[in-house]
Amino acid sequence: MSSYSIRDLEQLSGIKAHTLRIWEQRYQLIKPSRSDTNIRNYDTSQLKLILNVALLRNHGIKISEIAKCSNEQIESKVSEISNKQLNYPDQIQALTTSMLELNEDKFEEILNANIEKFGFENVMVNIIYPFLSKIGILWITGAIGPAQEHFMSSLIRQKIFVAIDGLPKPKEKVPKAIILFLPEGEYHDIGLLFANYIFKSRGLKVIYLGQSLPISELTFAIDFYKANFIFTAITSSPNAEKVQPFLEDISKKFEKINIFVTGYQVINKKLNFEKNVTLISTVEELQKIVKWF
Repeated sequence: MSSYSIRDLEQLSGIKAHTLRIWEQRYQLIKPSRSDTNIRNYDTSQLKLILNVALLRNHGIKISEIAKCSNEQIESKVSEISNKQLNYPDQIQALTTSMLELNEDKFEEILNANIEKFGFENVMVNIIYPFLSKIGILWITGAIGPAQEHFMSSLIRQKIFVAIDGLPKPKEKVPKAIILFLPEGEYHDIGLLFANYIFKSRGLKVIYLGQSLPISELTFAIDFYKANFIFTAITSSPNAEKVQPFLEDISKKFEKINIFVTGYQVINKKLNFEKNVTLISTVEELQKIVKWF
C-alpha cells in the first residue's frame, strides 16, 4: 500500500499541513500512522478522503459539517458535484482520485465528458497538464508507484492517439518539416504526443520518431527529410548532470537546425542555451511554435 507524507497531502489537496493537523486533532477526520520518529504517514484511503474534503470545502461546505458525514456520504456529495459541474479544478481533483483507485471506468468517464464539453485541446491544456504537474513530484519521490503512473499515462496516451487520428489531412504540402523525438533512454512521451497533435492540427509537416532515439538515427532522419526544426522533451533522461552536455552536443551537431526543448530536466533549471536552442516552458509557448513556419 502506498504511503504519503503530510506534505504530499498538502500538495495534492491544496490544504495546508497546519490545517490538516488541526482537523486531525479537532475532528479526528484522519488518523495517520506514525513512524518511530513520530512522523505522520497516510495511506491511499486517507489521501482520497482529504481530496474529497477539499472539493466539498471549495463548494462552500463547512469542515464541521463534513466531519459529521460518513465516508460514503462524503463520496456521494463529491460524485453529485463532479457530475453536475464540469469546472477545471474539480475535474483535476476527480482525475487524481480515480488514479489513486486505479478506476479506469471513472477516469475514462471524466476525460470523455470534459472532451465533449470543452474540446480535446482545452482539456489537455486546462485539465491534463495541471493534473500531471500536480502529481509529478509524487512520481519523483516515489509516493505514486509505477502501477498508478502507467495506469493514467496509458489512458491519456490513448486519448491523444484518438485525437491525432481524427485530424484532417493537410490540403497543401508544407515545405518545412519538424522532427519530434525523445533522447535515448527517455520514455515519457505524453508531452511529445501532445506536441505532435498541436503541430499537425496547425497543418505542419511532422515526422514523429518517438521514444529513446539514438542521435545517429536523428542525424539520418534530419538528412533524409531535410528537416528545419526538431522538438524534444527531457523528463528523466538525460539526467540533471548530463542534460547540459546533451544540449550542447545537439546544438553543435545540428547548428543550422532550430531546436525546441521542454521537460522537467530543462524547465526552470540553470542551463545555458545556444542561439539555435529554444526553451518551451509552457503549453502556451508550445501552441505558438507555429509562428516559426
